[in-house]
Amino acid sequence: MPVWGGHCCPPTLTMSKKVPASTIRATTNRPLRKVRILVGRARHQASALSAQLRKLGAQVLEIPFIEIRQPRSYQPLDSALKNLATYDWLILTSVNGVEAMGARMDKLKLSDKIKIQDASGKFREGHEFSRADIRTKSGAALAAGVRRLRIAAIGPATKKAIEQRGGKVDVVPKEYVAESVVRSLRRRVRGKRVLLVRAKVARDVIPRELRRAGARVEVVEAYETVVPQSSRARLRAALKNPRQRPHVVTFTSSSTVRNFVTLLGGSRVHPSLDGILTASIGPVTSSTLRELGLGVHIEAKEFTIPGLIDAIIAHVESAT
Repeated sequence: MPVWGGHCCPPTLTMSKKVPASTIRATTNRPLRKVRILVGRARHQASALSAQLRKLGAQVLEIPFIEIRQPRSYQPLDSALKNLATYDWLILTSVNGVEAMGARMDKLKLSDKIKIQDASGKFREGHEFSRADIRTKSGAALAAGVRRLRIAAIGPATKKAIEQRGGKVDVVPKEYVAESVVRSLRRRVRGKRVLLVRAKVARDVIPRELRRAGARVEVVEAYETVVPQSSRARLRAALKNPRQRPHVVTFTSSSTVRNFVTLLGGSRVHPSLDGILTASIGPVTSSTLRELGLGVHIEAKEFTIPGLIDAIIAHVESAT
C-alpha cells in the first residue's frame, strides 16, 4: 500500500541521524513531490518555510495555529528598555521577541538618546554610534550604546534577527532550547543583572535556573501568542477534504501544538488525524506533542527550520 498516495500511517520515527538535504537533492530535485504539508506558523512567518517546501515539490497548505499580538501593557518592557544600560545580559529567545523589542525601541526613540556608561561607571546621555554601521535605529542601542551589555540568542534565527538590527550576539547555545541557554550562561551570570525578553506565556526554565545560579533576572513581556479563531473552520474543513488533507503537519513550538489541539476542540483523542504525520522542530515541542496525545513521527536533529525540512525529507525518502 502506498504511504504518501493514501493515508496509511508509517511507523513512528524520530530522526536519530541527520541526512543533509543537499545529499538528497543530489538524487532528486523534488524529494517532497506529492507530499501535502500543513504549515501552522504565524501568518507573517509561514511564507519562508512554505517557499522552501514548495521548491522541494511539496503541496503546502497554510493555516496559522498561532497569532502574535502586542502585550496588554508596554509599561514593563518600556521601563526595562529605557534602563537597558543597567543590565549585564540581555536574553532573547525568539525572532518575535527581537522584532517586538526592536519596534518598541524605535517607537520610544531610544536609539536617538540613550544612556552610555563611561569609564568611571557613571551614565551619561550620548549619540556615540554611526548610522552607517547599523541597519535600523533600534540596532544602535544594541550595537554601540550600552558598552557592558552582553546578548544571548537561543538559536541562529534569533541571532540573525538581532544582527540585522545592528546588535552583536555574544552567546548562542549548542542546542537551541532553554536548557542549553542555561548551561551556556550559568557560570557567567552570578551577581549580574539579566533581562529576559519573551512572550507572555513561556517556560520558566531560564529565569528559574539563572536565579539559582545567582543572577538577578527580570522577565518582561514583549508580545503574546493567541489562538487564531479564524483558523478553526479552515483546519477542520482541510482535514475532511481528501484534496487538502495533509500527509504531514509541522510544529515549530509548544504553542503551535497546544493551539492546534485547541482548534480541534481540545480533546486528547484525535481520530480526524489518523494517518497524518507530526513533524516536530525539536525535543521540547515533541514533549508537548506526546503530552497532548499526538505522538511524534518526525523530529528535527537540528532544532531549526532547515533542520525540520531535512528531517521531513529523510523520513519521506526512508518510507518510499
